[in-house]
Amino acid sequence: MTARIILISLLSALFVLLPSTGYSRTLTACGHPFYPPVSWINNKQQLTGLAPAVTQQLFAELGYRVTLRSGYNWKRCLLEVQQGNADIIVAAYHIPSRDAYLWFSSQPVIVDQITLFVNRQKPLAYQTLDDLKGKVAGLLLGDSFGEGLDQFLWHNTRIEYVSRNRQNFQKLAQQKIDFMPVGLLSGNLQSRKLGFYEQVMPLNDKITTELYFLAVGKHSGLQPHLTFLNRRLQEMHQDGSIKRLTEQYSLQYLDQTTAEPDQ
Repeated sequence: MTARIILISLLSALFVLLPSTGYSRTLTACGHPFYPPVSWINNKQQLTGLAPAVTQQLFAELGYRVTLRSGYNWKRCLLEVQQGNADIIVAAYHIPSRDAYLWFSSQPVIVDQITLFVNRQKPLAYQTLDDLKGKVAGLLLGDSFGEGLDQFLWHNTRIEYVSRNRQNFQKLAQQKIDFMPVGLLSGNLQSRKLGFYEQVMPLNDKITTELYFLAVGKHSGLQPHLTFLNRRLQEMHQDGSIKRLTEQYSLQYLDQTTAEPDQ
């Protein structure tokens, strides 16, 4: 048998084995369930938003299908990837504690301007982080706002954790917590959609600026694709795609017929 015939036979067998969809492999991804427009669970109980859309698009260009999982809180999503049960986190902050089990893109998915949301009737007087000492902070399980702010909150405030964002907004409206740190865009979208805009407001001061990155599990074998992912993320920022998707999913969140039932 000639080499040409052998090659043709091998290629034929390969095409027979490939799935009819044309995808070489199905990957699983999860994301923050309560952080529009980056990602959230919609009223159909599906993970949606800017980051899931970008993740599916870029990995489809690489020949993968991405299945989005939606049954997790944020802490559980991180744990699923850490334990090897999921391959991708569609958007996450790059903090040292996550380096043990995640590879991060070097290009961000989106820039996140972090501020403090407070009660409108009893706003927190804030000029520096020292003004937060002894106060009660409301956080979601698994939340991080960068290593510096995380450490400050841990050592200087009393933190009350919840699993759903509606709980934090409600506690803030009822003055059961003093503040909650959250991205300005996401916090404003949620306060309007969840019905707390009249009770809750953001402070004018920006606390920190963090970046959401696409992250792949170290078990996943996807690290070689990071160069491609970084190039495409950069292109999507340069051509305005990320900005358009941010606006699209912000409107989609606000236009939902009902707020997320799990919040």
